[in-house]
Amino acid sequence: MMDRRQFVAAAGATLALPSLISAAAADAQVVPSLDTLAKARGMRFGSALGLGKPGTLEGGFADPAYRTLIAAQCGLIVPENEMKWGVLRPSADQFDFAPADRLVAWAKAHNLGVRGHNLLWQHPRWTPEWLTAHDFGSQPRVAGEKMLTEHVTKVAGRFADVVHSFDVVNEAIDEKTGTLRETSLSRAIGGTIETIALAFHAARQAAPRAQLVYNDYMSWAASSALHRAAVLKLLGELKARNVPVDALGIQGHIGSNGAGVATTLGRQTEEWRSFLDAVTAMGFGLLITEFDVNDMGLPADIAVRDQAVGELAGAYLDVTLSHPQVDTLMCWGLSDRYSWLQGTSPRADGLPKRPLPYSTAMRAKPLRDAVAGALRAMPMRAV
Repeated sequence: MMDRRQFVAAAGATLALPSLISAAAADAQVVPSLDTLAKARGMRFGSALGLGKPGTLEGGFADPAYRTLIAAQCGLIVPENEMKWGVLRPSADQFDFAPADRLVAWAKAHNLGVRGHNLLWQHPRWTPEWLTAHDFGSQPRVAGEKMLTEHVTKVAGRFADVVHSFDVVNEAIDEKTGTLRETSLSRAIGGTIETIALAFHAARQAAPRAQLVYNDYMSWAASSALHRAAVLKLLGELKARNVPVDALGIQGHIGSNGAGVATTLGRQTEEWRSFLDAVTAMGFGLLITEFDVNDMGLPADIAVRDQAVGELAGAYLDVTLSHPQVDTLMCWGLSDRYSWLQGTSPRADGLPKRPLPYSTAMRAKPLRDAVAGALRAMPMRAV
């Protein structure tokens, strides 16, 4: 089985850079671009873009062909990891803005907008080791509130002029139990709800014009019913507390699950529609923030696999984008060459996954056609 780094290295060995640039340049000229299609309906389209490890192509940014494709097809980007605590804050008393600043500067130079992801990842697995082990002293609530407020204020304040939308809190719910996750920080502050509320209030102060988003990965799969219910409960509690949440970010990681079973059989279209109706009835906006399609459980044949991925994506997007409150569609990468899914839940046959609109050679795939079709068919947004 290849991990993501090995996959990228293998692809690099078989595809010469000049040919990649030529392919990307050719497909970058596809008219209209995905962002143009989105704008025509009053929406925005973009993609995650990451620096990866220094000296590698792993995150995609170091690849000129990929930058060409992103700039041509997107109206905005979101840094893949560079605004997360694990990269941006290496210790309690140190911030490293250089990676995020580099991506933001590139976006501005290419007239692209930027989303912020994320100001707080409420998940112990992704909490930096230094924070998990941090001693909050004899007054942990005071110290915890100070640390979180400082973090949100510095990060949101630094990018407030360019970032129009922040994922303020990410993945606060345990999808298996429906309960709120705890971290060392939320335990110090005195509870997850209190921690979430503090993060949103601090973000509103630091970036008063930005859209403030709660982001999570509940899906239309039958296995996600408990997760969806828990998200609705959380949003209701935050609304009752007058926490300034503007929208729900729907990550949109669809396709096969960790057991290798294609969720085409487990999708709950009407339940998903009802969930989105309930979110919007509470007055929240919607975004698709991290869209891709995991093809782990689909056949090896590329044509068959690509067709199935495109059909599944089209069905999902048609339902989701039928809600005019969805104002943004972000893919979590544009080319299979730089998908995070290459390094997680590998296919049983060991083949690279094909989860994104463009191939490793930056060529448009049926998934690109499905996204374009959904953008053309969706209702016009209010402008």
